[in-house]
Amino acid sequence: MTAKTLMIQGTGSSVGKSVMVAALCRIFKQDGLRVAPFKSQNMSLNSFVTMDGGEMGRAQVVQAEAAGIEPTVDMNPILIKPEEDARAQIVVLGKPAFTLAAGEYYQHTPELLAVIEGALERLRSQYDLVVIEGAGSPAEINLKQTEIVNMRVAKMARSPVLLVGDIDKGGVFASLVGTLVLLDEEERQYIKGFIINKFRGDIALLKPGLDQLERITSRPVLGVVPYQHRLLIPDEDSIYQNESVRKKDVEIAVIYLPHISNSTDFEPLQQEDGVEVRYVSAVDELGEPDAIILPGTKSTIADLQYLWQTGLALEIVVRAKAGTPVIGICGGYQMLGKGIEDPQHVESQRDSIAGLGLLDMVTLFEPQKTTCQVKARVACEQGLLEGAKGMEVIGYEIHMGQSIGDDIAPAFEVTQIADRGVSYPDGATSGNILGTYLHGLFDSTDFRHTFLAQLHQRKRLPLLPRAPLPTKGEQFQKLAELVRGSLNMKLVCRICGLES
Repeated sequence: MTAKTLMIQGTGSSVGKSVMVAALCRIFKQDGLRVAPFKSQNMSLNSFVTMDGGEMGRAQVVQAEAAGIEPTVDMNPILIKPEEDARAQIVVLGKPAFTLAAGEYYQHTPELLAVIEGALERLRSQYDLVVIEGAGSPAEINLKQTEIVNMRVAKMARSPVLLVGDIDKGGVFASLVGTLVLLDEEERQYIKGFIINKFRGDIALLKPGLDQLERITSRPVLGVVPYQHRLLIPDEDSIYQNESVRKKDVEIAVIYLPHISNSTDFEPLQQEDGVEVRYVSAVDELGEPDAIILPGTKSTIADLQYLWQTGLALEIVVRAKAGTPVIGICGGYQMLGKGIEDPQHVESQRDSIAGLGLLDMVTLFEPQKTTCQVKARVACEQGLLEGAKGMEVIGYEIHMGQSIGDDIAPAFEVTQIADRGVSYPDGATSGNILGTYLHGLFDSTDFRHTFLAQLHQRKRLPLLPRAPLPTKGEQFQKLAELVRGSLNMKLVCRICGLES
């Protein structure tokens, strides 16, 4: 049996497509359907590693979790990871395929369309419903001949499309009508209704506009979804911002690198009471943080050069030597060493670059990319890891290169890759400096709380009682209730050919 499909497109970027797909995946799961998400092409530096070591966009992982299934690369067969100099690494079915300049990418769309069609067919053979996400807007008229993520996919799947507009930005009626106008007649036939997202206020005041929108377009408004505060489900590549006003005990500065990746690493810290996480990109923005984090990056050498050019590198070194804890994750870990060597020009045209010199190790870039899910345990009892030795953490690695040092204490011991037992050291620690290749480190509740306790103790602050954060299941339940209560779900089911 071939699954039904339903596609969510938007009037632009960041209108809530990713979250809407996650909500619908959870709703249909609750209603007893086997449902899977799909996005043919994703441009994102927030990526994830599947059980079999494939790399895919983080948004489809969240959607798969909402559907209660294991994420696979078929759910996001093409992942574009921007690099420096208007180039991008193209990941196809979870593996790096090539690196291209922006204009070269569209020469490959015919072969990529075949990959997309194959991935979608495999999903449709396994599930009852596939909820498809578009990208940006289908009305980007300069890209219509080459796009492989919006109307071309709708036609491939013969999928009805619901068009989402963000009223919080203003101009939502013009955006919805204008999108229809810029589509050709065949494409307009795929648009079956509208969803208005992120509404604040009295819906009675909106109703005259909704009525007129339906008259002008001859299409129904399927619902108006309220703006939801403290929804802990990120939308695509957005940096999570906690909107609540709380007492600040601990302040953490994350360096906002030009090619920052996997910023999702820090969302659990942002959700903790009394913790403020700030993203800073200049020396005068640093303030007096209790810890500095160097995050992952898709272009480590270029971003390290940026740190030296802006003075941030020198300032971080000065702060570290004065006692401020500095944590580096993945590319940020590589920056903490004495240098990075790239003799094969894997990442840039430079042969080498000096690191911050806070850890006694060097990194050598190699063409092979490491992508794996891992389990590890804290390997030492010093500095920021005091009180954490033996603690288990679960995460994943995505990196080029290996970091080598003779006299450094490894921070972690990796004990498992996917479901295979292994044993090898990861990262390094020295005093108030900590580096690791493990993404998702702060998702581990015990480790996160121990780390925050260390920061409290350094400030001689009393420790706060910390409860576990809301589970993903609880957040998906909250999201599903919100969206189910806002949409005409009977009509949505009818549109995608499902019995209500």
